[in-house]
Amino acid sequence: MSDIKGELFKNAKQYGADLIAVADTTRMGSMETSPEDLLHNFPRAISIAVQLANGIIDTIVDTPTEIYSQHYQRVNALLDNIACRLTSFIQNNGAKALPIPASQILCEERFVSYISHKAVAINAGLGWQGKSLLLITPQYGPRIRLVTILTDLDIPADGPIKNRCGKCTKCTDACPAGAIKNVSTELHYSSRNQAVDLDSCVDHLNKVSGFGNLMPYICGVCVATCPWGKKKTAVP
Repeated sequence: MSDIKGELFKNAKQYGADLIAVADTTRMGSMETSPEDLLHNFPRAISIAVQLANGIIDTIVDTPTEIYSQHYQRVNALLDNIACRLTSFIQNNGAKALPIPASQILCEERFVSYISHKAVAINAGLGWQGKSLLLITPQYGPRIRLVTILTDLDIPADGPIKNRCGKCTKCTDACPAGAIKNVSTELHYSSRNQAVDLDSCVDHLNKVSGFGNLMPYICGVCVATCPWGKKKTAVP
């Protein structure tokens, strides 16, 4: 089945994915999902990432921009397209697949969806959970968007990687809501409020989304400020 995994990854890259990895869902038994039995009969979760445009992220200083809002939506649409195309590939190979929408909030009080794309990506080893709660990838930092496909395709799973945030406080210092608590974790936090004051974050998002044509609940400051996402300049 490793040949099918290689073909799956190759197709994902051709469709526009920048990163892809596979999580073993037995590691995610305590994860909240909607419905509760969402992972039932799906031993694998495929995590797919598309990187955001650096030129757009770099326009964010202390508040989101309209061009970031539009780009955010376009990348989500691309991810959903990739997931649908890969679902066809999986089904044509005799397996089941369930693509989870890239961005859909089911409950605006708790900010949860069918499954946490970030949690899947962490278990698949695409990156680690940063102090901002974002997924931080070695290649692009947090400058990515994610989508997930649940499947029973018999392919090898990948594993988590080490958290590399260390003593960095860039996102904590830059957060306009003062919501990031500068708390580290090895794999993931026991709750979101352990790392972030979610109420302060949401209050700020509600304020900034009232200006222009911004999509609700996006900020981007912690995305833009993370050193892992910034382009490294060559040393003379």
